[in-house]
Amino acid sequence: MSFRRAFIVCAASLSVPAAALAQDARQIELGYELTFAGIAGFRIDATVRFNGTSYDVETTTFKEGTLKALTMNYVGRNRAWGGFSTQGARPAAGSLSIMVGDTPRTWLAQYGAGAGGAMKEVHTPEWKPAPQQTISDADRRGSLDPLSAALSVGFAGDAACDRTLRTNDGKRRIDVLFRKLGSEPAATAGIAGAQGDVLVCEIYTKRVAGEFDDAPKEAETERERPIKIWLARFDQTPIRYPGKLEAQTFLATIRGKLLFFRERPLTSEESQAMRR
Repeated sequence: MSFRRAFIVCAASLSVPAAALAQDARQIELGYELTFAGIAGFRIDATVRFNGTSYDVETTTFKEGTLKALTMNYVGRNRAWGGFSTQGARPAAGSLSIMVGDTPRTWLAQYGAGAGGAMKEVHTPEWKPAPQQTISDADRRGSLDPLSAALSVGFAGDAACDRTLRTNDGKRRIDVLFRKLGSEPAATAGIAGAQGDVLVCEIYTKRVAGEFDDAPKEAETERERPIKIWLARFDQTPIRYPGKLEAQTFLATIRGKLLFFRERPLTSEESQAMRR
């Protein structure tokens, strides 16, 4: 387990169920903190916008505290946008922009109509994988950028935990497996502002293809302990968001918690911008 894996999973859980279809124009802002052995590590800030049958979601991930002071700079931005139909969510595109040290990378994925729609990708700088790092058309088919994939999970509502996400960040195809452990009352979950019940899930990741920093290992889903995540409601809709997260490492525990949840109507300018 690593910070990178933990915040990818946390960001990938910012999901919105099918009840978001045809909502009033509104914006939700959320902030999350990830710590290692109680020491601040990463922040994830998210902005979720709905306008009728359209959605637009952005997340920003960055280091803070001791980790920021002692390690290489990292800032990651993800965005996913699309709409809803009677068949459910229709992702239009997703993008990411990553800065590691002073080296930037951006990737844009645009999705064709229908389940078999082709994905169009734009890499900056151009990605030139070694033969063993290539992502085949078969592995790419049906995959979504991490944020769009996460949104697709939430459309299942209370069944959000029982599925596998085919994620693709342009360089890596990874399956993210959600499995439901149970639920517990929000009052006993230790999540400020949570309402009703809280879903408790475990999450595994499994490499499929692409470029990885270390050598491939067999049975990754068995080799590493799962991440445990609590998905809660914070308003009067069925929408669930991550409330907290725990992941064990050999040295200490990584913990994630919600720092704030804010909601407001969109301004007329913001509503118009979403229609473009």
